[in-house]
Amino acid sequence: MNLAALSLLALIVAILVSCFTAVNVGILSIALAFLIGHFAAGLKVAEIFGGFPSDLFFTLAGVTLLFSQASVNGTLEKVAHGLVRLARGNRGVIPIVFFLLAMVLGASGAGGIAAAALLAPVAMRVASEAGIGGFLMTIMLANGSNAGTFSPIAPTGIIANHLMAGAGLQGMAWPNFFNTLAAQSFVAFSGFFFLGGLKLFERQPATELGDPPQSITQAPPKPFDGPQRVTLAVISTLFVAVVFLGVHVGMGSFAAAVILSLAGAADEPEAVRSMPWGVILMVCGVAVLIGVMETTGGMALFTELLAKLAGATYITGVMAFVTGVISVYSSSSGVVLPAFLPTIPGLIENLPGANPLMIAYSVNVGAHLVDVSPLSTIGALCLAGATATEDRQKLFTKLMAWGWSMTLVGAVVCQLFFGTR
Repeated sequence: MNLAALSLLALIVAILVSCFTAVNVGILSIALAFLIGHFAAGLKVAEIFGGFPSDLFFTLAGVTLLFSQASVNGTLEKVAHGLVRLARGNRGVIPIVFFLLAMVLGASGAGGIAAAALLAPVAMRVASEAGIGGFLMTIMLANGSNAGTFSPIAPTGIIANHLMAGAGLQGMAWPNFFNTLAAQSFVAFSGFFFLGGLKLFERQPATELGDPPQSITQAPPKPFDGPQRVTLAVISTLFVAVVFLGVHVGMGSFAAAVILSLAGAADEPEAVRSMPWGVILMVCGVAVLIGVMETTGGMALFTELLAKLAGATYITGVMAFVTGVISVYSSSSGVVLPAFLPTIPGLIENLPGANPLMIAYSVNVGAHLVDVSPLSTIGALCLAGATATEDRQKLFTKLMAWGWSMTLVGAVVCQLFFGTR
């Protein structure tokens, strides 16, 4: 077996292991990169770890540290509870409010998983109190979380934009965010209306909704305390600096985190412990293996095979389908994006006339539409947040069916949205 095929096989093994075991695929990828790169390809260790994405690492670490501080001191939770009141008890508006709230929280820097983690317990409790099905609420919350997750200052957006820049697609952070937001919103609201969301706007007797408890939507808002006001001010300043002054989001986040620590506004040790180190290591580890693949020709072989499978006309739909199938079981941002976005330059070489940006959009959307699945982190958070009145086994089955159906829906949506430009 030549080096190109061997390195491609290593990537396939890493993906399969991530699908069916709890082994961190980043650690496995680093080990495989060392074994193949050093012993088979004769690369020096320094050359192998030259593929470690240091800029991406520091950006992810800085952003997640800052928002871990905001989570630990209760700022994000209080923001979420306050904004839920915007629904004013209207059943039809409630799922839409949660969609928008998840999107805004995710896009503001917390990221999709953090937004879902904060909102899922609240959303599922409100759904139970208001007589809204847990399945419908999960679809809106999960897709809302992913609609905002490609923001240029959110962790997944940072990962995608870094990988896209490496593939020659620089300066596309905001178009990437808005295009993926549009696709996620289209699927979410199609599901909302198809699954009976309009009926929620009909007025129903209170007896059909159960005894009205002290709902989260009715409870008086709790004011922000001093540390939380400082946190909001610091994050708002960072957002303005990143968007309008071009400040590096990672370095800016570290500076903001230091300000919060020095001001005593957050428990720094607790925030560091709550950071998603597994995801950070996963993303960076896979990038090391991808670097070895590029050196040994494995990436060129991978793109050649993908090109033969799809063809220029249907490459967007095929990429969305393939990434969706893998993402049902594996990490969207930690495995799929680092594995597939770097293939874009090679695909363009093999598919003259294909649009690299549309392929990137399809990878991003296809990998995340399936995250309603209970096997994904966001879907699992919603399932875990379901109340005792919800049949969790039925909810699991429905979410699993929806997640798998999104592999096909994602392919069709991406072909329609991105296949004709």
